[in-house]
This record gives sequence, structure tokens and C-alpha cells, in this order.
Amino acid sequence: MNIRIFDSAKLDLLDGYYFYESQEEGVGEYFLGCLYSDIDSLRLYAGIHEKKFGFYWMLSKRFPYAIYYEKIENQVSVYAIMDCRQNPDSIAQRLIEESNKIV
Repeated sequence: MNIRIFDSAKLDLLDGYYFYESQEEGVGEYFLGCLYSDIDSLRLYAGIHEKKFGFYWMLSKRFPYAIYYEKIENQVSVYAIMDCRQNPDSIAQRLIEESNKIV
């Protein structure tokens, strides 16, 4: 199974990294390691999660983040990695924007 992480999701990871690193040195690195591990688990578990706004979504095991992805055949595409503590309306708006980018 191939995993593709779109630039928008990479920026989400960077935002999370900077947030947690500003809280305490080293926590940002831990955040990235945990989220990349969660993303890597999609090699086995992609497609078993519920759909929200047209994307499958998986909660991170250690942080309050959700990974929004699409699975087509042998390809997993990660479109967003969002903090679940945001306003649900802003999450919905972002996912609608991401779905409009899909060709």
C-alpha cells in the first residue's frame, strides 16, 4: 500500500510540531513521530474507518488529532491532519475545500 501525504497535510503536521515544541522542547518531535506512526498504520487499516465529509478519518493514538484520507485501490492519500479541538464548522469548511481540490 502506497501512502501519499499532500502538502496541506504536511503543513498541518508542521503547525502541530511548532505548537507542541513551543509548549516544551522535544514534544514537537514526539508529536511528529506519533502522527507518522499513525499514518503508517494506514498501510494495514486504510478503509476501515468511518467517513466524514467524504473522507475516511482516523484519530491519532496519542494526540487530539484526526487524519483525513482517501483510499483508492492500493493508494492512500492523506489530505488533512487536523486538531480535533477546533470549531467543528472550521473543520468542515477545510474538508469541503480539500474535497473540491480532488480531481
